[in-house]
Amino acid sequence: MRMKQFDLNLLVALDALLSVKNTTHAGRRVNRSQPAMSSALSRLRDHFEDDLLTQVGRNLVPTPLGESLAAQVRDILTRAEATLDARSVFNPGKAHRQFKLMMSDFVSTVLMSQVVRRAAAIAPGVGFDILPHEILPWESIEHGESELLIMPEEYLPEGLPREVLFEEKYVCVTWRENPLVGDTITEHQYLTLGHVLSRPGSHPQRRISADERYFEQSGQVRSVEVVVSEFGNIPHYLIGTSRIATMHGRLAALYARFLPLKILPLPLPVPSLHEATAWHPHRERDPGLRWLRELIKETAATI
Repeated sequence: MRMKQFDLNLLVALDALLSVKNTTHAGRRVNRSQPAMSSALSRLRDHFEDDLLTQVGRNLVPTPLGESLAAQVRDILTRAEATLDARSVFNPGKAHRQFKLMMSDFVSTVLMSQVVRRAAAIAPGVGFDILPHEILPWESIEHGESELLIMPEEYLPEGLPREVLFEEKYVCVTWRENPLVGDTITEHQYLTLGHVLSRPGSHPQRRISADERYFEQSGQVRSVEVVVSEFGNIPHYLIGTSRIATMHGRLAALYARFLPLKILPLPLPVPSLHEATAWHPHRERDPGLRWLRELIKETAATI
């Protein structure tokens, strides 16, 4: 049986190589040097009797066999991670575990900060890595980079188990002293005044926000003057200007407690979004993750 002579750690290297298609970047993902990754690729080629990835410019392009192995290798590693994390029970008072979660700064601010405070009292040995959204957040679940994803259900792909946490409505926000806006805002004002907009993530083709998607689909056009990368940055670009912004209602209310902001109903029917948790099917029975999901759900009911 060839598996007896095969170093299963090579599958970790192969997964990284097939994912990022670059030995240097793949090495960073798994904490190995570029020479070590090149050596691992050489051993993998010997085992499979195939190049697996071929050099094209600065990147590696999978061969047909390499392409066919990607999903299988990821599935093997995900199952292995779930197996190694498995426990018959999860005792939060005695547990020592670092959970990895991916979410927007909006969710991190209004929800997760409260979850972490509650967890500190009942699970002092539990820690959290709060990761920002990437261009395709659900891939972080597939690659094991995060254990739990919190994002609008409307964006989640089929196949991921999920549970809706809360509904979030959008509001219009502006500087409290904005001379062009009174206690209400008309549709004409809303479309013609300068907007501050957030597009989360650092990728050039990063995912658009839910309110921006509404305007793309409706064909209506806003006058966008400032684009920032985090929802929490928006209020700082409104103060002292005549600009307006569309914000999550809970986040706007939080910032209005500390900054001179005015919150108004939107003059257009921008749909609400539904924030949900999502996880990999292989982690369905992870007792620690189930405990955390329940804690998040209970906390979401209070915000």
